[in-house]
Amino acid sequence: MLTGVAAGLIALAGTVSAETLRLSNWLPPSHPIVKDVMVPWKAAVEEATEGRVTVQILDAPLGPPHAHYDLAANGVADVTFSAQAYTPGRFKTAMLAELPFLGDSAEAVSVAYWQVFEERLAAAGEYAGVKVLGVFTHGPGHAFAKGRDLSSLDGIAGAKLRVGGGMANDVATALGAVPVQSPSSKAYELISGGVVDGILFPFESVTFFRLDGLLDQGFEVPGGLYNTSFFFVMNERRWNRLSEADQAAIDSVSGEALSRLAGKAWDEADAAGRSALEGQVELHVATEEQMEGLHQMLDPVIDAKLDEIATSGIDAKAALEDMKARIAAESE
Repeated sequence: MLTGVAAGLIALAGTVSAETLRLSNWLPPSHPIVKDVMVPWKAAVEEATEGRVTVQILDAPLGPPHAHYDLAANGVADVTFSAQAYTPGRFKTAMLAELPFLGDSAEAVSVAYWQVFEERLAAAGEYAGVKVLGVFTHGPGHAFAKGRDLSSLDGIAGAKLRVGGGMANDVATALGAVPVQSPSSKAYELISGGVVDGILFPFESVTFFRLDGLLDQGFEVPGGLYNTSFFFVMNERRWNRLSEADQAAIDSVSGEALSRLAGKAWDEADAAGRSALEGQVELHVATEEQMEGLHQMLDPVIDAKLDEIATSGIDAKAALEDMKARIAAESE
């Protein structure tokens, strides 16, 4: 009996000593970032640390999406994720991953982004108070509309398009559209109510937010009109309290591994989204002539963004060339 009690006390001690990280989540459980990225990452952390560290994905967020960086930095939550564009001007280097024409694969862009972040962008010091666990992007963004002919660029000019901010806002403006900044969760309401004519979105988001029954035209741009960058971070003090062994274990399933996991999830979701639109949305793929027109309108935006990134102390042009080369290598 004493042996059994001792064994129970040892098991209890092991349970009590386990570290639990609270992850604040602001997306529905069915969203690819949650079910295909956060949930697998949680399982990977727990396996890599042999159960010494567990992750609790909270049922309700501890604040709005734009507050999630500060929630981690201030220790309100242990782990958070969000889009850098939700806090304009704060994360200048993230714009490198949001530029037009970067690539057709979220996995390739995300992996290249992490590598360039680690070697070049982190030096800008934009992520104070946190341990950066990963950075990644969603799939390439395209234009979609209701009741407008998107077979030519003229169909975009003058259209009111919902955007999430960041690069998408600048792209919409450069194309002659009127950007309407709003959370993605409001997209259905805005389009069904006629407040906007369309949206800039990746394929996945069109179907996830049930817009396939509202939109009837799409304009697909090879390489994408834009990407949206995301961060995944942990409170720095909380990170420092972990043992070196557990830090190494978490690192082994984060960083490039996490960026690749997220990119793959987006690519699979985009492929499913694109297939779901067949027969419902008339999709126009940009021609060579249209691509030339897009470059004329968007290359100045790219140059302006590179100048802005450079104010963070980064050689922005070298970083972009490095990232393009890594994307090409990943895409082979």
